[in-house]
Amino acid sequence: MTNVASLIANVAASDDGEFHGPSIEEFFPPALLFEGTPFELNRLMAIRILVVVVLVVLFWLGTRNMRVVPSRGQAAMEFALNFVRKGIIYDTLGERLGRRYEPIIMSMFFLILGMNLTGTIPGLQLAGTAAIGLPLVLALVSWGTFIYAGMREKGMKFWKDSLFLPGVPKVLYILLTPLEFLSTFIVRPVTLTLRLTMNMVAGHMLLVLCFSATHFFFFTVLAQGNFLGLLGVGSFAFGIAFTVLELFIAALQAYVFAILTAIYIQLSVAEEH
Repeated sequence: MTNVASLIANVAASDDGEFHGPSIEEFFPPALLFEGTPFELNRLMAIRILVVVVLVVLFWLGTRNMRVVPSRGQAAMEFALNFVRKGIIYDTLGERLGRRYEPIIMSMFFLILGMNLTGTIPGLQLAGTAAIGLPLVLALVSWGTFIYAGMREKGMKFWKDSLFLPGVPKVLYILLTPLEFLSTFIVRPVTLTLRLTMNMVAGHMLLVLCFSATHFFFFTVLAQGNFLGLLGVGSFAFGIAFTVLELFIAALQAYVFAILTAIYIQLSVAEEH
């Protein structure tokens, strides 16, 4: 096994550096339009704009002509909406609060899902959430929403309930209140941001590595008559497997982000935690 790995390394090295694995530079693509201006548009921003347009068009087409007996498109749209409405929002917040915060949580779920899926689409192959800017904005929206929900339901008592644990000796507040502040108001948006970003970055790196290796083995190594190029079959198989996994993770991360936002809202309005 060590000999095979050594041979592969030698082949890659002898090819004048033709094989290039994924790097962090891929998440900062060059400008496509308006370079050097505040409106500079690169591939990542173009993907984000495309996803928003596609989502708007899909929801418009799916809801413009609602029928009592739904068409296939309407049925699919209703299934997706009901999954988020009932499975995430109402199950966590109940109907009263669910109706109030449904638009923002619903928007988060489908926006994140759409952005995540672009990482597996040929020609795009970069998730809109793979750079930290968008996940950070969404995390800040989530953060602002649960603070707003707590203030709306409980007023200033929200801050007391969030920072001062009930039933704890007052002397311990010196230690526990800063920890509660960090965990509730700092750690939550940070973990929301990093969880989403890092999952999409890792998925992109794996896919690029597998398919770049496949291209290298087939079109460089095998083309030179070296049968080590047949290892491209294995890297291609891994690429397909990781693509399926990435589709699952794309949906899972949208679900996790949406349900955590709903849970944070529920915790902010609860009388005790």
